[in-house]
Amino acid sequence: MKNTLLLLAMLVSITLNAQTSRDYIRQEIKKHDQCKSVAITEYNGDAMIYGRNGWAAQGCPTSFTNALDELNSQREEIQDINLSENGRWLILYGNNGMRWNNLYYDLEKQIRYYNNEGEKITTVTFNDHGEWIIITTEHIMASSQSLTDWLAEGCDEYGALWTACMTNDAAVAVYESGYRFIGAVPQSLKDALTSCSSDVYMVKIAGSAWFFTCRDGYWRYNM
Repeated sequence: MKNTLLLLAMLVSITLNAQTSRDYIRQEIKKHDQCKSVAITEYNGDAMIYGRNGWAAQGCPTSFTNALDELNSQREEIQDINLSENGRWLILYGNNGMRWNNLYYDLEKQIRYYNNEGEKITTVTFNDHGEWIIITTEHIMASSQSLTDWLAEGCDEYGALWTACMTNDAAVAVYESGYRFIGAVPQSLKDALTSCSSDVYMVKIAGSAWFFTCRDGYWRYNM
């Protein structure tokens, strides 16, 4: 009984913390009236970036927010942010600049390879199960052959792959003229994407919450 009560208390605390950080990010998006990208999780905090290097976050790992603060003070252009439920994170900034924490060795190795080759990385996404995707201007690389094949099938059907997002239980791939989904992707996101007339170039999900932004600056979210 005691263990059950403790578990319930932990679940309530996680839910309240997630709701608080999500509320804060919604307020920041409304406050700045712009949003370039977000990093949203179910229980590990949320963050958003806007303008050249503006950012806001709540409930996120200190190492992640410290890196955002340093990049802001150095006037670097922050382009994308990624955060997993277990605290893995990556920030894409400047001309292929990246900072990260606790990434998988094979993912880190591939990032370093593309950087050394001078190949522009446009998307890096990963989860806590060892799965990841890298999209560059020239290549698509994934953690497994089955995932690579799934992405390639989408290219055959919908054209160029523009971006992707992975969580511990879902994945979304955004193509030139369509989308592919795996796992627990919210139906509301599927509906919003398929009805969007703009070119989506970034999408993020966390449980039932989601965000996407388009090349014309339009963004939409359900948080």
